[in-house]
Amino acid sequence: MASGPIPKRTGPLFISPARGKFFAGVRVTPYNFTVKSADQKRVLVEVVQRVLQEKTRDPGSVEALIFDTLYEERRRLETEKDRKKAAVESKFYRKLQSRALRGGAEQQREVLAEILRHFAEEVLGHFSETIYRIATQIVPFGLNLLLNTLSPLRLLTHFPNGVGKLDDQILLEGHKEDFQKLAALGTTILVPTHCSNLDSLLIGYVLHRLGLPPFLYGAGLNLFHNRLIGFFMDHLGAYKVDRRKKAPLYKDVLKAYAGFSMELGYHNLFFPGGTRSRSGEVERRLKLGLMGMGLDAYIHNLKNGKANPDIFIVPCTLNYQLVLEAETLIEDYLREVGRSRYIIEDDEFSQIKRIIEFLEGLFSLESRIHVVFSQPLDVFGNPVDGEGRSLDRRGREVDRRKYVTQDGEIRFDPQRDQEYTLELGESILRSFRRDTVIGSVQVVSHVVWAWLRSGNPGIDLYRLIRTGGGQASLPLTEAYRRLQAALKFLRGMEKRDSLRLDKTPQESDPVAVLSEALDHLKSYHKHPVLERKGDRLFHFDRQLIYYYQNRLSFVEMPS
Repeated sequence: MASGPIPKRTGPLFISPARGKFFAGVRVTPYNFTVKSADQKRVLVEVVQRVLQEKTRDPGSVEALIFDTLYEERRRLETEKDRKKAAVESKFYRKLQSRALRGGAEQQREVLAEILRHFAEEVLGHFSETIYRIATQIVPFGLNLLLNTLSPLRLLTHFPNGVGKLDDQILLEGHKEDFQKLAALGTTILVPTHCSNLDSLLIGYVLHRLGLPPFLYGAGLNLFHNRLIGFFMDHLGAYKVDRRKKAPLYKDVLKAYAGFSMELGYHNLFFPGGTRSRSGEVERRLKLGLMGMGLDAYIHNLKNGKANPDIFIVPCTLNYQLVLEAETLIEDYLREVGRSRYIIEDDEFSQIKRIIEFLEGLFSLESRIHVVFSQPLDVFGNPVDGEGRSLDRRGREVDRRKYVTQDGEIRFDPQRDQEYTLELGESILRSFRRDTVIGSVQVVSHVVWAWLRSGNPGIDLYRLIRTGGGQASLPLTEAYRRLQAALKFLRGMEKRDSLRLDKTPQESDPVAVLSEALDHLKSYHKHPVLERKGDRLFHFDRQLIYYYQNRLSFVEMPS
């Protein structure tokens, strides 16, 4: 256990006071949540019981549910690379199928409970305060070393007093103080945009830097394949999500686990887009299943008379000039639009050399990563201030409890609650668009792509990417003219709080913006993307140009 005062018992959790920090005059204590073994068992039992109760309301549907689930699991096991693991699971499922076929209603209920328990045990995370304390001492130093000493000059400059400040490279913006305060007033759900597997590492570092506790989050099972990374993820709040499992019953277990953890007071992290953006776009659609569990937990908290029942949603945008896995992601998107593989196990994130090359290029250019926290929301999509008050469009306080009260009683209402969650989703999407930071790479890519489109009418997307159309280059004077018009339009949008601009496109002229974009692109990507030769701008990798310009796809730019 951490040194300091004896932890205070607060319901099912031990909360250990750690070093406090002051933000906006409010002391925020970065609590460490330690799930004791007895509490882990409680979570397991509660998740199984909740889903079982829901699924056995109609006893006649239990048999079909069992066999549908077993069918989906058999299909998944046919593609399981670990044949030993597949053999063990297949044997387990065959026994369950045999019991379900021979048994009556009660035995089938037991089989269903056993399937649920199997799923829940796989999902359950194993947060360790000891591992967290070690990791938060090692990770910041390790990241500083990696990101700031890739240049020998920088290493010598900071030696021996340190290895540079990672804080200078990662800018925390927006409503971060409100986020910190709300984390002490209730339970928060952080919902970031998602474009890279680096996002999870970035968020983990940012939460530590803000003095906040570790958040529970669902991580793809494929990310646990690396034993070292998997060990730390498993003990730092991550729970396993196997996206190959298509059985609805498995998704019910995931939702019940997330919802009950919120009721226990655990802050959660969801990537509401579900997976990394393959196209490079800011999320247009959200997966609201897990998101709806915030409302579910809020209603449970009210019904149970919890002292701090509130659940707050904090949208967040993660903004890079370049994306580590850009080449693989856009290739996957274009190859199978609408039929994406969903899980990519062999992209750049799996190659340590590529990660180092990416970071070396990014940080040698003093490129900033912007982490923007949008105004927090309640579970109905209303904005929330730093004191935890929900506000209407005119800034007046609204009573959240009235949203879930019928005839003076707190109630669940599936149809009503679904509508509330849809409204929350729309509020999150608006926040994403408003707080996306556009850099030089995105602006220049958009200008070049718009030029290619306008100069080659009638050519479909794939042919344009493959051939580039009729012209191999753009006159530099025309590029600057188009870039000037785009910058003027985007700066106007920023003034209207419709998006954010990085420093160079916000303040500099087209020459500087183009120069910065070209420097970034050639710093990491191994083959030419865009190059200036004399008084012409040549386009070589139109696939990447398309990917980076897609970050502005939500903007209707003038032609």
